[in-house]
Amino acid sequence: MPASSASARPEEAPGFPAATAPRAVSTAELDAAVPTCRACPRLVAWREEAARTKRKAFLDWEYWARPVPGFGPPDAPLAIVGLAPAAHGGNRTGRVFTGDPSGDALFAALHDVGLASQSTATHRGDGMELYGVRITMPVHCAPPDNRPSTTERDTCRPWLARELELLRPTLRTVVVLGGFGWQALLPVLADAGWRLPRPRPAFGHGTEVLLGDERGEGELRLVGCYHPSRRNMSTRTVTPEMLRDALRRGAETAGLPRP
Repeated sequence: MPASSASARPEEAPGFPAATAPRAVSTAELDAAVPTCRACPRLVAWREEAARTKRKAFLDWEYWARPVPGFGPPDAPLAIVGLAPAAHGGNRTGRVFTGDPSGDALFAALHDVGLASQSTATHRGDGMELYGVRITMPVHCAPPDNRPSTTERDTCRPWLARELELLRPTLRTVVVLGGFGWQALLPVLADAGWRLPRPRPAFGHGTEVLLGDERGEGELRLVGCYHPSRRNMSTRTVTPEMLRDALRRGAETAGLPRP
């Protein structure tokens, strides 16, 4: 018999992120709250099914199978915004962009430009450190076919909004990987008081947009980069050098030291 709304756990309610995210007073507190969320039934079912069925290569893994929090220092001047965890990547390892081809490309590029301590990321305890950069995403659960619904994106939005708010004192640049992340990010920034050009800027690889703060407290630069998905890398829509160039540009405009 299905549970009544009165007996449902708060973290299962669509409004859970909106009520919970603003209460986090640090990125550490936010990172602890994100994995408790069960607000999107389709995503909960998918992430847990992937953990049950597994891939042959990962039969000995105990999958994370929860929402994946952001990763990186709490005072980063540079942020990277992707799409969502992969079913057998972050959903398995518990760390964003870890354990899948996209992550292999991204962490190798981060290491090449001096933003990561090592070139490969395999699991949460592998010793990986990021220098001045924090990685996050607009959807924290692995979606079927890597395609979150509009409702799922909007339900998850408060996590991203609060994370960027907590980073705001030091944040100078955001490298956005892919059109989905770009479109999800713009309304978050507008709601946070960043002035967006009109019409709103379209995503493109190498696109740069400088946003002013309505409170007059600084500027934020967006840098567009094609997502390093397996498909994009195999078709050379984005190459390792293109990815490194976008990260170098992000680091430069964020004021990070050059390696």
